[in-house]
Amino acid sequence: MRTVPAIILGVAIILAPIIWYVFPIIVPIESDFEGPAIDSGARIEIEMLSQQVEDMRNQIEQLSLEISRSQSGGPLLQQGADGADDFGYDSTTPNDIIDAYAQVVLIANRKKVNQQLQLANSTFLKETFGLPREDLTDSCQSMTNPRLESLLILEEVGPVRVRMLKPAIDSLRTVFDNIRRTDPDLFARINTAGSLCVRRIRGATSSASAHAYGLAVDLNIDGVLDTLGDGKTQLGLTILADFFRQEGWVWGAAWGREDSMHFEVSRDKIEEWLEQGLL
Repeated sequence: MRTVPAIILGVAIILAPIIWYVFPIIVPIESDFEGPAIDSGARIEIEMLSQQVEDMRNQIEQLSLEISRSQSGGPLLQQGADGADDFGYDSTTPNDIIDAYAQVVLIANRKKVNQQLQLANSTFLKETFGLPREDLTDSCQSMTNPRLESLLILEEVGPVRVRMLKPAIDSLRTVFDNIRRTDPDLFARINTAGSLCVRRIRGATSSASAHAYGLAVDLNIDGVLDTLGDGKTQLGLTILADFFRQEGWVWGAAWGREDSMHFEVSRDKIEEWLEQGLL
């Protein structure tokens, strides 16, 4: 019986490269859509396989330990009556993602998710537009800056209703149109946690965030709010981030205190709109 772990270990080692071999087969790339390179279906498959590979890695480590123990005459690990062995692997439970878009995952390499896009920080926004209103408080108020107020509109955009500056809404519509074409199931599950909120940044006296300028929106999947600052997010939001980055928006997952529901127009995009006379 001591040869059984060695056999299982051998099978696991053989299966690992097979999983990577089938990646190109199960990860189709759309040829007619000039958006993010990996579609959402592929991302879900990758997350599932990554989890399986991680489980396999843990099992291989435990099996290696078990082989060492068996060769030295130590007791073998036993499978319990509930189907789970002594290191927690349950062979009776299918390894499926029940609700893939709402699945909470770690954000890979999150500090670099915005690539080369520049953040429109509060100093840049103030120097470019002035404050959205002079008497900022910690509560959301109306916008009084004439230049910005003239561009502010409330509109249904894709699956959400937002109040933002017109160029931002037009850009957001492009993002959602691309998502709807690529993944209508994900599109239907997008929810918002707010857009315009004219207030000062908490802890500051005269600085306002992109939300206060009508240049940011908070999104989530199925109305479930993300836990701020834990480095994790819903799988659906990682997919949305690809589309937003393609359109020139930055993702709050890269912040020191991760805020993965937050998407805002980049400085690059704002400067482009300024050159075009849209702002």
